[in-house]
Amino acid sequence: MSQLPIESVIPELLSAISDANQVILKAAPGAGKSTHFPFTLVQQNKIDGKIVMLEPRRLAARSIAHFLADKLNEEVGERIGYRVRGDSRVSDKTKLEIVTEGVLTRMLQSDPTLEGVGMLIFDEYHERSIHADTALALSLDIQQELRDDLKIVVMSATLDDVALQALLPSARYISSQGRAFPVDVQYRAPKANENLVNLLTGQIKHAIDVESGSILVFLPGIGLIKALLERLDNLPEGVEVRPLYGQLSLSEQQKAIAPVTNGGRKIVLATNVAETSLTIEGIRVVIDSGLERAATFDLKTGVTKLEQVKIAQSSAKQRAGRAGRTEPGTCIRLYSESQLLQQPAVPRAEVLRSDLSNLAMELAQWGVTDLSTLKWLDTPPNSALNQARALLISLNLIDENYQLTSLGQQAYSLGVEPRLAAMLVKSKSYSNALLQSALLAAAIVEEPPKNTNDVMYALHLYETGRDKRFSSSVTKRASQLAQRLGERFVKSGIDQSQVAIALSLAFPDRIAQKRAGRLGSFILSSGHGATVNEDSPLAAKDYLVVVDLMRSSSESSQIFLAAELDISQLLNNFPDIASRSEVMELSTAKGKLVAEEHLSVGKVVVRRKELKQPSQEQSLNALLNYVRQQGLSVLNWSEEAVQLLQRIRCAAEWLPEQEWPLMEDAHLLDELHLWLEPYLTGVTSLQQLKAVSLEQALLARLGWPLNQHINEWVPARYTLPTGNSKKIRYQQGSEPILSVRMQEMFGEQQSPTIAQGRKTLVLELLSPAQRPLQVTQDLAGFWSGAYKDVQKEMKGRYPKHIWPDNPAQHVATTKTKRQLK
Repeated sequence: MSQLPIESVIPELLSAISDANQVILKAAPGAGKSTHFPFTLVQQNKIDGKIVMLEPRRLAARSIAHFLADKLNEEVGERIGYRVRGDSRVSDKTKLEIVTEGVLTRMLQSDPTLEGVGMLIFDEYHERSIHADTALALSLDIQQELRDDLKIVVMSATLDDVALQALLPSARYISSQGRAFPVDVQYRAPKANENLVNLLTGQIKHAIDVESGSILVFLPGIGLIKALLERLDNLPEGVEVRPLYGQLSLSEQQKAIAPVTNGGRKIVLATNVAETSLTIEGIRVVIDSGLERAATFDLKTGVTKLEQVKIAQSSAKQRAGRAGRTEPGTCIRLYSESQLLQQPAVPRAEVLRSDLSNLAMELAQWGVTDLSTLKWLDTPPNSALNQARALLISLNLIDENYQLTSLGQQAYSLGVEPRLAAMLVKSKSYSNALLQSALLAAAIVEEPPKNTNDVMYALHLYETGRDKRFSSSVTKRASQLAQRLGERFVKSGIDQSQVAIALSLAFPDRIAQKRAGRLGSFILSSGHGATVNEDSPLAAKDYLVVVDLMRSSSESSQIFLAAELDISQLLNNFPDIASRSEVMELSTAKGKLVAEEHLSVGKVVVRRKELKQPSQEQSLNALLNYVRQQGLSVLNWSEEAVQLLQRIRCAAEWLPEQEWPLMEDAHLLDELHLWLEPYLTGVTSLQQLKAVSLEQALLARLGWPLNQHINEWVPARYTLPTGNSKKIRYQQGSEPILSVRMQEMFGEQQSPTIAQGRKTLVLELLSPAQRPLQVTQDLAGFWSGAYKDVQKEMKGRYPKHIWPDNPAQHVATTKTKRQLK
């Protein structure tokens, strides 16, 4: 490790941590910051107390610990140890403890003085997870209030230097040189409409032919990895293909990062789990798709949306750096340099785009209600935090003052996600059968088996032991959770029928009811839609409790994990989960008003009971609610009513000095009770609603004297010199139009006006066959000008009609020459 670039700044680093309590280290991929720097601290015993280093990923934490322990010729757990969820290798001898994010936050919460800890290292901080941001905010609070001797080191290859130095203004800033070996970066953007799988397959096979060493391919998700695994056949002898992503078992991940034996080569198909900290042996070539899957929490639906997006510039730099870890390499970017420069310098922080329920729980435990009392690189959005707090309040984990309830204190001590924690503590207070079922459910939900979206099928796998690794890990995790509750996990105590009941306590907003006549389509108690593939056994179930779902580009979310729910059993066991209400509504199916008592779980109605004849007040409210929900279009908009509304809106625009009521759709909907309700007396059906005269209602909304003046100022029709009347066409924002045969305007000297003379009618002058001849607002100018050309043409086309030389002085008519004689 002495040849690593970080070696050149080690003296400066040691000096900095001796003189200052905050250090920022920027070092490019391959510099050795994750390994050589902490190794030097341990080897030279530079820190008084334990060093705790945060690694974002479990695979990286274990790998670094094993690598450094091997350098010391020790077993992991001696001077070098690690602690990740469900796995710990530490001892009294441990000087460097490498932990994952949730573990560090728990350490800070359980012992704010950090007794025995001399330094905290935040590695790969550029990933900016919620846990890393939260842990840094809490650590800075500890350093300021309790431990001014605590040393904090923040390091990464692609830090936002300006922002981080603003957060830590007194920190020593040290920058290491670039990667250990040069990387030749090549850009090969796809052609228009080129298939990505085909492009990747071709690039991989080309790289095998022209490059030496192993190949690391960065892909956005598991689906693309599996598609490439099927396509990469007929490879040269000695070339093996290994997938690498977070959901793989530890042994499968180790196969991807381990060196290839007997001079072979490998192709590693990885998500961005391979961007940081890991040194994958033998990699010389990186093929970067330039894509990743990014999760964004939707405040409106309370569901996370997963999208495929282009990576930030910093991620591209990280990926390229994988090729220069152990020797000179090549990075092939499947996008153009100009496309890369259009991307943001760093990814958007997770705290700005994620569900903040875990953060809200941590803040409550820390005793913080005001975010500004902590230091944040990016302050969490109040809107998202308020929504997270609302969820915790609904789960009875915090109170209205955002303090932990007694239930919340028990839940926090479990160290699991808030929903599952709430489920466990509530189940414990209910019955042992429910607790045992909840323990099993929590373990399955945390690490569900592959290739199923059915919790009950996962339960079947567990009980039959068909997947021994899965069964073993579930038992281990359930036992750990039981121990934290002061209980024992007893497999024989599980009641299968209670598993979905327990999950309903964790996900009351995701109790799902099947939509009538739509296989695989559900409505959640939150009001959001969700779907499951029609070939899934879950598709035909009447009720589900949904554990994991993801918003797609459509309005509904895709269900990834759920369990069939016996809604009657849930209501019998936990009647408070539902609410009763008397509902009066206009049923489109029955075409009449229906009064019912609803038993509802959130927005899902699980039982209906018809009530006696409603009162007049209930009927009116139901009718108005129906119109509000369906919109004004459900009313009787005759041609006359539409025209009247347009006339009123135009009049308000043209005669603004009058006190016109607001007549836009939004205002009409908001004030239905003022203008429509008086005309709904006795209405009990859709048919009767369609018969209500809107003209009368709109005129009544105008009120006296405007309802008298409207016909005078903005008339519906115009009386022609012949005695006939023609409808004037009105459209808000446009000029009024009158379509009339030209002969009926003979004798008119000027274009007619309305709105107290402020608006001149646009005349659409028609032929005897009602075809447009001319459009004008200046009738006098037309008679004296363009009419001559029209007259000449019309005499030839309509010789039986009169086409006088002086139309302004001629009598208006609808008759032919013969009729006039």
